[in-house]
Amino acid sequence: MIDRATVAKILDTADIVDVVSDFVNLRRRGANYVGLCPFHNEKTPSFYVSKAKGICHCFGCGKGGSPVNFIMEHEQLSYYEALKYLAKKYNIEVEEKELTDEERRQQSEREGMFMLNEFACGFFERQLHDTQEGQEIGMSYFKERGFNAESIKTFHLGYSPEGRSALYNAAIAKGFNRELLFKVGLCIDDQHGGGYDRFRGRVMFPVFNIAGKVVAFGGRTLRNDPAKYVNSPESLIYNKRNEIYGLYQAKRDIINKEKCVIVEGYCDVISMHQSGFKNVIASSGTALTEGHIQKIHRFSENVTEMFDGDAAGIHAAMRGVDMLLGEGLNMKVLLLPPEHDPDSFAQSHSTAQIQEYIDANEEDFIDFKMRILLKGAEKDPIKKSKAISEIVKSISVIPSNITRSVYAKECSNTLGMDEQMILREIKKNRILAREADYKRQQREKARESLEGIGGTMAATAESSAVTAAAQQPQAQEATVEPIVDAAASAEAKTDVERYLYPPEKIVIKYVVRYGMCYLCDTEYDDGKIYPTSVLEYIYNEMSLDNTQFHHPVYRKIFDCACNSFDEFRSGMETLCRELQQKENELFNERIASVDVQHENLYDLVKQLLKKEEEVRNSAKSECQQEINSFRAKFLEKKLCSVEDDDIRTVSNTLIGNEYPLSKIFTNAPSEYDNLRELVPQSMQNLRYATVQCRIKDTQRKLQTTQDMKLLQELQQLYDLRARLSKLIGDRVINPQ
Repeated sequence: MIDRATVAKILDTADIVDVVSDFVNLRRRGANYVGLCPFHNEKTPSFYVSKAKGICHCFGCGKGGSPVNFIMEHEQLSYYEALKYLAKKYNIEVEEKELTDEERRQQSEREGMFMLNEFACGFFERQLHDTQEGQEIGMSYFKERGFNAESIKTFHLGYSPEGRSALYNAAIAKGFNRELLFKVGLCIDDQHGGGYDRFRGRVMFPVFNIAGKVVAFGGRTLRNDPAKYVNSPESLIYNKRNEIYGLYQAKRDIINKEKCVIVEGYCDVISMHQSGFKNVIASSGTALTEGHIQKIHRFSENVTEMFDGDAAGIHAAMRGVDMLLGEGLNMKVLLLPPEHDPDSFAQSHSTAQIQEYIDANEEDFIDFKMRILLKGAEKDPIKKSKAISEIVKSISVIPSNITRSVYAKECSNTLGMDEQMILREIKKNRILAREADYKRQQREKARESLEGIGGTMAATAESSAVTAAAQQPQAQEATVEPIVDAAASAEAKTDVERYLYPPEKIVIKYVVRYGMCYLCDTEYDDGKIYPTSVLEYIYNEMSLDNTQFHHPVYRKIFDCACNSFDEFRSGMETLCRELQQKENELFNERIASVDVQHENLYDLVKQLLKKEEEVRNSAKSECQQEINSFRAKFLEKKLCSVEDDDIRTVSNTLIGNEYPLSKIFTNAPSEYDNLRELVPQSMQNLRYATVQCRIKDTQRKLQTTQDMKLLQELQQLYDLRARLSKLIGDRVINPQ
C-alpha cells in the first residue's frame, strides 16, 4: 500500500501532457493538445489532452482520463502499479515493504513477468560489468563492435554466462516463480524439476516497450552456433508484432526531428544512435506489422527506411511499405553503399558524413520503386506493364486524395502515360480493396455468428434441462406468484433504467465537472446567506426531496464527492493563505513601478489612489482565477484518480465532451457560464423522471387491485407531473 500523502503528491505532480507525450506525439491546438489515439488505429487525430483540466479524451473510442487512468489503460496496470509508474517517472520516493516469497507468488502473472524481466536485465548487466567472464567475452565483443560505455548503459546491454542454469538459480534464490521463468521465456523446463537458461553464452539486447519496461530479450551467440540470434518467445507481456526495438530510447528524438529512421538490427540502432542519430529504430529482421506502424505514427508522419544497398537490402525495402503508405505516412528510402550496412556505415563515417549522405541519397519511395522496377524493362512491354501496375498499386493505398493525385501526375510525366488512365486504375484498385475489406468483415461477422449460435445452442440445452427439471413431480407444488413478482420486479427495474438513469447522468455530470464551483447564494434557517457550490446545491435539493441516485455507480460517485468536502476545504484554506501572500507581493511589485505625474497635488493624490485601486484589483483578479481553477479541477482530479474502478471509469467518461466545439462557436456561452440555469433545470428533470417512474409503479399495482388509496396517490402524481411539466416546458395530458 502507498500512504495517502504520497498518493496526493503523485497526483499533484503528474502532468497529463508530460505523461501522454511519452506515448503520443502531441501538437498544440488552441488551449489543448491533440494527437493520434494510442488506444485504437486512426489516421486523423481525435485524441485531445487538456492541460488545464489534467485529462485526456479520445472522441473516437472514448478512452482517456487522468494521468493515472491513462497509464492504467495504456500499460494494462493496476491502480497501485500506475501510481508507482508515475512515482518513478517523477522521482517520488514510495516506501514499500520487501515482498516475501509467498507474496511474490501471489503477484499477478503480468506484474510478475515484468518484475522477472527487470531482474533478468539487471542480472545480465551485472554479469557483463562485474564478472571476469563477462568482461573477457561480452565486453570484448561490444568494444570490438565499437560500442562505447554510454551506449552500453543507454541500451542496458548485458551478458548471459555459459553456466547452464546461472539465471535460473539466481531467480529461484530471489523467490521468483519457477513457472513464470518458463512462461516469459528466460528459461526452459528440464522436465526433472529444474530448468536451464535459454540465452546462456550470449550477449544480451533487452527489448523495452514504449513505457520503458523490459518485455523481451535478444541474445547473440559468440560461438559457431547455427542460431546466431535467439529471441524471447511471445508471452503475456510480449507480442513481437507490436514491439519495436529502440523506440523507447528514440521516441523523443523522433518527435524533435519529425522523422523516424528504420533499420534492420540491434547493432544498427546502437551504432546510429552512437553517431548522433538517435531517432532510429529497428524492425529486428521481421516485416513491419500494423502494430509497429501505428506506434511509429504516434510520434511522426515521416519515415525513412535505411537498408543495405545489395539485392537483399532492396528486397527488404519493398516489404511492408504499402502498409506504411496506407497509414498516411510520408515514406522515403535510403540505400547504403553495397559494402555497408547501417552499423558498419555509422562506424566508418563521421556524423557530418552520414548526414551528408542522407541528404544526397534519401529518395521518395514511389520514385525509388519506379526506378527499381522499371530498370531493364524499357524494351520489355510485359515487364514494364507489371512494374507500372505495382507502382499504381502502391499509390492506391495512400489515403490522401491530393497526395494520390500528385503521384499520379508525376507517374504520368515519368512514364509517358495518360494521367487519367493512371487515376482510373487507382480508383479501380481502391474499389477492389474496399470490396476485399468488406468480404473480410463479412467473414468475421459470419464467424462471430457461428460462435453466437454455438453459445445459443448451449444456452438452449441448459434451458431445456431446467424445463425438464421443472416438470418433475416435486416441482408441481410451486405457485405462480414468484414468477409474477419476478416479472413485475424486472419491469420496475426497466422503468428505473429508462426514466431515471438518463437525467441522473446529467446531474452527476455536473457534480463531476463543476461540483465545487460556485453556483448561487443560499439563505439557511439561521437567516444567514452562504455561497453554495454545485455539489452543495444538488445535495440540498436531494435531501429536501428525500431521494438518492438509483444508478449504483452514480451513487458511489456522489458519495465520494460529498466525502471530499473536508479535503476540499482544507486545500482551499491552504491556497487562500498562499494567494493572500501572493496578492500582497503582486501589489507591492506593481505599485512600485507606477509612475504618476501631475502639477496639482489634489489631482496627483487622486490619480495615485486610482492606480492603487487598479493594481489591487488586478492582483485580486489573478488570485481569484487561481481559486476558480482550483474549484473547477478539484473533483475532476479527485474522482478520475481514485482507486475504485467504477468511479474512475465513469467519471472519466463524464468529463470528456461528446464532441469538440467547432471554431464557429468559440464565442458561444460555455456550459460553465450557464450553470445557474442548467443545474436547477437538471434537478427539475430528475424530479419529473422520478414522478414518471412512480406513476408507472402505481399503475402496475392497480392492475391487480382497485385500492382507493392507490387511486388517490396516482391522481396526486398526475397533478405533480403536470406542475413539473410547466416548469420544464413539457406538455402532459393527464388521463381522466
